[in-house]
Amino acid sequence: MSLLKPQLSREVADALAAGGPVVALESTIITHGMPYPANLETALGVETVVRDNGAVPATIAVINGALRVGLERDELEMLAQAKDVVKASGRDLAVAMVRGQSAGTTVSATMLLADLAGIDIFATGGVGGVHRGAEQTFDISADLTELGRTRTAVVCAGVKSILDIAKTLEYLETQRVPVIAYGSDDFPAFFTRSSGFKADHRLDTPEDIAKAMHLHHQLGTGTGLLIANPIPEAAALQPSFIDNTIADAVREADARGIGRKDLTPFLLGRINELSKGKSLEANIALVKNNAALAARMAVAYAGLRARG
Repeated sequence: MSLLKPQLSREVADALAAGGPVVALESTIITHGMPYPANLETALGVETVVRDNGAVPATIAVINGALRVGLERDELEMLAQAKDVVKASGRDLAVAMVRGQSAGTTVSATMLLADLAGIDIFATGGVGGVHRGAEQTFDISADLTELGRTRTAVVCAGVKSILDIAKTLEYLETQRVPVIAYGSDDFPAFFTRSSGFKADHRLDTPEDIAKAMHLHHQLGTGTGLLIANPIPEAAALQPSFIDNTIADAVREADARGIGRKDLTPFLLGRINELSKGKSLEANIALVKNNAALAARMAVAYAGLRARG
């Protein structure tokens, strides 16, 4: 078997062979996004949500140097508890493979591996973006460039307000990536339902989003699509509360010299501490909400593909 061909679980392989609906899921939320045991409970819960909405979940990771699409429970438990698992974006995969490491895959790496496996839809929490001060630091997430070159549709709750959202949306426009808000005119900001910026487009049903995906792929644009799904209203945090909490965490990160790939895990952990667990509860709710939408999109998209 080629090292570059991801190893599929039997469930995922059977679903893809039958043209059935499959939803890719990332693994950095397990390895670097949440504390144990909330990370394991969330991973299992998200897979259940995908199944409950008619699709097959495919959690993606690197396990002992092997590219894996679809994990068993014991592998999820290992990732949730291991201390030596690295965080891999698309640029890190080859080195992790050579070293025989296990890695949680970021949005960019998960998109790439999903595309290699033939999976069109991927559900995550939030995507990376253009960081504040990027005009000096050039700190722009690889997630955005991957969206510009890989045809995967990414369902997320927008981007966190620790980022420069206006520049993030501009960068996505430059990359020719359609930004579609589900049931809203506003682009969401992860913990809150609106960032204060408008999305490029609004569609109100999973079926219409699937149709847009299908046409986008037929046009041969070669880019992904960003589907922005606002956090459920009951789980959303007050903008002033979360903005102040994030600002405190960002100042602490700056004072401690924390940056690059260590920044987001630090901020998520610190924001959870400062919010007394409210941000973690919101994170879990939005990830499950995104998984449900992605699964319904996958069911509709599979139907469109079957009809040609």
